[in-house]
Amino acid sequence: MARSKRPGVGRGPTLPPGPRTPALVQTVQAFTGRQAAFERHRRRYGDPFTVSMLPGPQRLVMFSEPAAIKEIFAGDPVQFSGALGNEMLRAAMGDRSVMLNDGEAHRAIRRYLMPAFSPAAVRSYRPIVERAAAAEVASWRPGQTVSALERMSSLTLDVMTEMVLGASDPRSLAELRPRLLRLVEVDPVVVGGWLYPRLRALPPWRGHARNLAAIDDLIEAEIADRRSSGSPEPAPDAAAEGADAADLLDRLIRVGAEDGEPLTAAEIRDQVVTLLLAGYETSASTIAWTLHELGRDERVRARARRAADEGDDDYLEACLQEAMRLHPIIDYVARTLRSDARVGGVDLPAGVTVAPAILLAHHDEHAFEDPHAFRPERFLGEGPAPHTFLPFGGGVRRCIGAAFALMEGVVVLREVLLRVDVVADAPAPTRLRNITNVPGDGAPLRLGPRAAG
Repeated sequence: MARSKRPGVGRGPTLPPGPRTPALVQTVQAFTGRQAAFERHRRRYGDPFTVSMLPGPQRLVMFSEPAAIKEIFAGDPVQFSGALGNEMLRAAMGDRSVMLNDGEAHRAIRRYLMPAFSPAAVRSYRPIVERAAAAEVASWRPGQTVSALERMSSLTLDVMTEMVLGASDPRSLAELRPRLLRLVEVDPVVVGGWLYPRLRALPPWRGHARNLAAIDDLIEAEIADRRSSGSPEPAPDAAAEGADAADLLDRLIRVGAEDGEPLTAAEIRDQVVTLLLAGYETSASTIAWTLHELGRDERVRARARRAADEGDDDYLEACLQEAMRLHPIIDYVARTLRSDARVGGVDLPAGVTVAPAILLAHHDEHAFEDPHAFRPERFLGEGPAPHTFLPFGGGVRRCIGAAFALMEGVVVLREVLLRVDVVADAPAPTRLRNITNVPGDGAPLRLGPRAAG
């Protein structure tokens, strides 16, 4: 596909061209067929192009050239505001969430969260994932059909609740899990409506507001209970490993406790909700898409079975990465300009959102030969060129849980491939759920006896 090359637009901050249809029409197109719409826009208008999306309407300038994406990720993190780009998540994740802050506040939050995702900490979580994966797949039997999305959502939510709130009252966890599922499994229209507080008094937003309030009550009660009873000290064997055995809530409670400036209950609540939501939904979708693609290709599935038998984590991780490339969980990264800026050779005004288009970058034939084919081998050896593969974003806001997500996916894939064969009889459509792309039919898997590698 030939790219349309254009110089910077105008002498002042003027938007690149894009469709002139009403924002409502563009938004519906994005919800129902974003890949086709964005690829059509790039062919017609070049790279970058501008779209208008509700609510707002918000003006997004979509970039897929690696050089422009590098520039955005390397830009000043206050000027290129991730907090403003994630504004619609504020109602659920809260004002103090790592995703809703910029500058020094964002750096401070990442500093106290990063130890929980260090290499040693990720190793300490592996047994949690192994237990959950084994328990899930033990119930799978040849002849059954299971929904990969449903089963992986349940599994990854169990993992995240144990990691984040493992020491909590089991009754509280049992009440929390279905509420978290309900919070995630919402229509994008509901998510967009969160930007308007008055809508929260009306259905369907009223029900979701009540659900969120109940989640807050459960988490805040747990914080108060642990503070009143005292938070546990790190286990000696875990400390020697460089991690600690406490769950993430205990880690947050201990932040600043020694110097007399501990986190407030509201600060802890926002990080807990952010970790729970961001940590399970994206992983569930990634693993479901990976199982779906393995189920569609017997050759790749046989190679993956051998990898599971031989402990070849590199190949299983390559399967996950190729699924993330082919089916991006998030279509674009949003950075809203706080002042006029020149990006990718184009002058842009304050208030515009510049968006590295993950969807377009991952399907670009210049970066990936035969981009719509599932080929895990792309990720063996040197792998893709820089700024062409973006599942975890980039720059100072790159996902802190990336290493954990890959470890979790590898463990789950191995457990499935060692126990059963999985077949997907038809391609799965893509559906936008909340802000993530999931298999629209749940990615049904027909289970068979485990074949030889």
